Amino acid sequence: MDFTIPEELKMLQTLARDFVKEKLLPLERELLGQDGDPHRKLQLPHETEENLIKMVKGMGLWGLGLPEELGGVGLSTLGICLVEEELAKTIVPFNFGDVTPLLFDGNEKQREYYLFPVLGKRRQAHIALLEPGKGTDLANMQTRAEKVADGYLLNGIKISLSPINGDDFAIVFALTNPDAGVRGGVTCFLVDRSTPGFTVVNNGRKDEGQTLPAKPVSLIFNDCLVPPENILGEEGKAFYLGSKWLPQRRIIRGARCIGAATRLLEASTEYAKTWERFGRPITSWLSVQAALAEIAADVQASRLMVHYAAWKADRGELVSRETAMVKLLTTQMLARAADRAVHIHGGPIYADELPLERLCQNAVVSSALERAMELQRTIIISDLLKGIGR
Repeated sequence: MDFTIPEELKMLQTLARDFVKEKLLPLERELLGQDGDPHRKLQLPHETEENLIKMVKGMGLWGLGLPEELGGVGLSTLGICLVEEELAKTIVPFNFGDVTPLLFDGNEKQREYYLFPVLGKRRQAHIALLEPGKGTDLANMQTRAEKVADGYLLNGIKISLSPINGDDFAIVFALTNPDAGVRGGVTCFLVDRSTPGFTVVNNGRKDEGQTLPAKPVSLIFNDCLVPPENILGEEGKAFYLGSKWLPQRRIIRGARCIGAATRLLEASTEYAKTWERFGRPITSWLSVQAALAEIAADVQASRLMVHYAAWKADRGELVSRETAMVKLLTTQMLARAADRAVHIHGGPIYADELPLERLCQNAVVSSALERAMELQRTIIISDLLKGIGR
C-alpha cells in the first residue's frame, strides 16, 4: 500500500497550515479576552469573519466539502481531512465553508433558503436528532409529527449541543408513522427558530433572544405547525437522508481530533523543553517522557486510521465499521492527550484565557458525549456479530 499523499493535497495542506498560523492563531488571545467567562462560546466579530472568508475564497478553498454541482470544491475525503486537521489546531471558530451534508439533499428552494445561507455564515443549522434520556437508538424516538390539513404538527423535545438564536433553524427528526419503524416512519423537517410552538430552554429558563451558553439546550416543540414544503427529502425516508455523506463526516471528525491533539503535543513538548522542576528540566522526568511519547504514539496511530478510512471512502468501499472505529478511537485519544498535557504542565494549563485550557475543555466535553460513543460501539458490534469481515 502506498502511503504517499498526492502532491496537490500536500500543497493544499500547506496552504491551510500557513493560513492557521498567520491568520487564525494571532486571534486566539483576543477572543479569549472578550470577557471573563472561560466557558463562553467563542465567536469571531462579524467584520473579522467576513475578511477571513474573503481570503479563503481568494485561495479557492471555500466550500471544500460541498459537491461541485452545488458550487463547492468537491474535495476528496482525504483532502478534507488534511485541511480539517490543520484548522483544528486552533480554538478560533472558523472553517472553510463546512455545511452539514443533510442539506445537500434539499430541493432547489430549500438550498436557496437554508443551504446557501449556512454556507455564507448568514444562518446556522442545528441537527435535532437526540432526545433527553433516549440515547442514540432511533427506535426509542418520542418526537411525533402528526399530519394535518396545513402540514404537520410537531410535538416533542430534542437536544442541541449549541445555542440556537433568531435566524437559526433546526433539522428535526420526528416519527410520522410509528408503525413503520425507523426505516420507513421517520421524517426530517426544516423548522425556523421563529416558528410558533418552537421554544428553546436552557437550565429551566426560556430563551428570550440572548446567546445561550455552549452547553446542551432543549428544543421544545408544542403543536409546532410545519408546512409540507419544509420536509427535507421524502416523508418517512429520514433514515436514508444524507446516508452517503455520514461516513465521511465521522472520518472528518477524527481528523479534527488529531489536529487538536497535535496542538497539545506541540505545546507540551515546547513547555517540557523550557521548564524546570526542583532544579531539573522536566524532560528528564520519566513520567513526562512517557506522557509525551504516549501522546505522539496515539496521534500517529489515529492519523493512520483516519487516512486509511478516508482512502477506502474515496474508493467507494464500505466503511461503516472503520468510520465508527475512527470516531470512537480519536475521541478517546483526544481526551487522553488532554489529560497527559495537564500532567506535563503540572496544572497551569487550566489557567483562564489560555488557548490550551480551551482545547482541553473541548476535549473533555467531546469525550463526555457518551450517547454518541455508544452509537459507534453499536455499529462496530453489529458488524462483528454479523460476521462481516474486512
